[in-house]
This record gives sequence, C-alpha cells and structure tokens, in this order.
Amino acid sequence: MYKLTDSVPYLLNRSGVGIAEVFSQKIAEDDLTVPMYRVLAMLKERHESTLGDLAEVVSVEVSTLSRLIGTLAKRKLVTRTRPEDNGRIVIVRLTPQGEALTERLMPLAVELEHTAVQGMTVAEIDAFKNALRLMYSNLAAAGGKGKIPSR
Repeated sequence: MYKLTDSVPYLLNRSGVGIAEVFSQKIAEDDLTVPMYRVLAMLKERHESTLGDLAEVVSVEVSTLSRLIGTLAKRKLVTRTRPEDNGRIVIVRLTPQGEALTERLMPLAVELEHTAVQGMTVAEIDAFKNALRLMYSNLAAAGGKGKIPSR
C-alpha cells in the first residue's frame, strides 16, 4: 500500500528542504540565498558559464537566474560579458571578491553535508549519490526536465 511518508519523492523533498533551511540560515548573514550560493559554487568549479548552462545545473529558470546574476553583479561577486562573436549569450564569471566569499562559505556546505550523512558509510554515501544521479537521469530521459510521463 502506498504511504506518502515512505515515498521516495516525499523523503527526498523533506531532506532537501531541511538541508536548504539550515544552509539558508548559515549564509543569511552574507545576504545570500541558496540559489545564489549554488551559482557562486558552480562558477568556482567551472570558472565560467553561460546563463543557460548555469540555469540547468542550478535548477533555476533562466529569467529568474538572470535577475539573480544581476544582483550578484551589483554586489561585485560576478561579472557578465557577451562574447564579440555571439551577442546572444552571456558569460558569467566570479570576481576575486566572489571567489573569496565562495571559498569562505564552501566549508559550511561541506560541514552541512557531513551532518546530513552522519551515520552512513563512505560506500553508502557513494551509492546514495549515484542513485540520486540515476533518478534524475531517468526522469530527464522519460520526459525532460520536470515532466513525468503518463502511464
């Protein structure tokens, strides 16, 4: 019998929301939101990205991300440029100030992840991450982002 509180979507959402709430509190003093942090962390990892690629990885609509990037640019945490050969795309990069903030906040994210997976072995954590990647891939292949096929 189906039980909501035992379903994968419910448990994933509950854990994800809990993690995001705790992390939001930790980064609030820097006047950042979780999506802002994700942008900064992704740019730290990739060095630069287009708005479209960032939107996909950060799971934010491009229009929302564009405003978010504007806010980060006003705060001098990122820069936005258009390549001379393609004025339709925007390249986003961390500034030195954005990089310093991201490096300062990343240990908080690592600490929170360690707290969330406390009691799990390294093998269990790896298996869990692989399962999450597979679930995302399955859903994307089945109907695209956010679309679940009918049976």
